[in-house]
Amino acid sequence: MEWIVLIVAGLFEMFAVMMMNHWHRQKTKTAFCLMIAGFLLSFLFLAIALETIPMSMGYAIWTGIGAAGAAIIGILFYNESKNSKRIFFLSLIILSVIGLKLLG
Repeated sequence: MEWIVLIVAGLFEMFAVMMMNHWHRQKTKTAFCLMIAGFLLSFLFLAIALETIPMSMGYAIWTGIGAAGAAIIGILFYNESKNSKRIFFLSLIILSVIGLKLLG
């Protein structure tokens, strides 16, 4: 169950970063409020997950989900670079997160 909570925390992190990008583009109150809510929920779920998952592993996985997820969202929805080097390094982040889970 704690792994699901950690994944949810990472998904809220991705959502918050997406709302941050949206807010920088349009400066709406809704985007700002959703960004704050996303970060608050992300930290809340991370704190809950870290009650049972070791902090070093939980934080690394949460950060990996947020970083890779935000980059993938940027590629898919904001027309960011899709070059092979970027895809390669995103793949490394994702494989590292999976590796940490398998070793944990």
